[in-house]
Amino acid sequence: MKTIKAFICSIALFAMFAGTAAQAKTEIQWWHAFGGRLGELLDTQVNKFNASQDKYTVVHTRKGNYSETLNAGIAAFRAKQQPHILMVFEVGTASMMAAKGATKPIYEVMNESGLKFNQNAFIPPVKGYYTTTDGQMLSLPYNASTPVLWVNKDLMKKAGLKPNMSLKHWGDVGKALDAAKAAGISCGLTTAWQSWIHLENFSAYHDIPFATKGNGFKGLDTELKINGPLQVAHLGLMGKWAKEGKFFYAGRRNEGGANFRAGECMFFTESSAGYAGIKKEAKFDFGIKSLPYYEGTKGPQNTIIGGASLWAMGGHSAEEYNGVAALVNFLSQTKVQSQWAQDTGYLPTTTKAFKATGSFYRKNPGTDIAGKQMLANATTDNSKGLRLGSFDQIRKIIDEELESIWTGKKNAQVAMNSATKRGNVLLRRFERANK
Repeated sequence: MKTIKAFICSIALFAMFAGTAAQAKTEIQWWHAFGGRLGELLDTQVNKFNASQDKYTVVHTRKGNYSETLNAGIAAFRAKQQPHILMVFEVGTASMMAAKGATKPIYEVMNESGLKFNQNAFIPPVKGYYTTTDGQMLSLPYNASTPVLWVNKDLMKKAGLKPNMSLKHWGDVGKALDAAKAAGISCGLTTAWQSWIHLENFSAYHDIPFATKGNGFKGLDTELKINGPLQVAHLGLMGKWAKEGKFFYAGRRNEGGANFRAGECMFFTESSAGYAGIKKEAKFDFGIKSLPYYEGTKGPQNTIIGGASLWAMGGHSAEEYNGVAALVNFLSQTKVQSQWAQDTGYLPTTTKAFKATGSFYRKNPGTDIAGKQMLANATTDNSKGLRLGSFDQIRKIIDEELESIWTGKKNAQVAMNSATKRGNVLLRRFERANK
């Protein structure tokens, strides 16, 4: 009887100590914007990290879309309830840099942790977006993507087109849309993230400025340049396609993705990260093409990244920052990055991860296009990316004006003149607040 009691006591003590050990783990809160398939894949990463060590537990929480997640993080910091890690989309970079005390730069987190961290391991076009002028990394590039042209090969055949036909130029796309309309296809082209693809990347790809001062990298006294001849010509053409029923506008974010994945649209301009959802849901033969450009122009230069980076929020303990550093170290590993790229369509952000993903790219034609576009040429002032204050709000202005083109309420020149004027008001306000 004594032996049984002793055994029971030992079990109880074991359970107590096990519970204490579990509670002793430092909790790291990570707020993000991923739902659907990407949310599932992020959850898998977090579970792998949690299982890989016994000091920290990462708890991830979706806070809505990119804009909602950024706003949630700002509100939480003001209430002194900020998470340890906040996912911020690329257009929020300037705002995060200006938020004094709200963040702790990643390079400081890593230096203080004692973990080895090579900032030069990251590929320049990605690293440059999230670093200071002297190359110090402010946030960790996490989900970096660039836009591509997705094609429904089955609908192309229905339109009497060869799926492997050249779609290198926007003129080629126009001819294909004519064929789609003649074949009774109701959605020839749709798009996600209209400003990011058809203005921000369009400008970089054709090596024309989106804004002055190196698109904002060289100073806060920057002004928008989105009403130039080539931007206006492109948007005017898309407006014409909308009027003719060849371009279907579904919404400002990725609403058009549902239409493409359902097999309703022949072409879809979207992030390379559309791969995860398209691969899972599409019941048709799909392909990936380079983003088209205009024949006779400077294009193609290089595309710029979208997606988001991970910012360490200010106001936490040294041990908590060590947990952040451990996660950063985990996410930067070559194997982790390569698997993430294969699963999602996002780009590996380090040179080694790019090389490690080579066999996957060879086995899955087209999946390497995004990387090739981004690394096609050395970046210029026009193609490095954007660092503009209040850009989330400016994007909303651009979205409004683009919608006025698609609906025929304004011509492209008038709409882009208005977007430029309205956006510059916000840039001046941001400049005054952050001098």
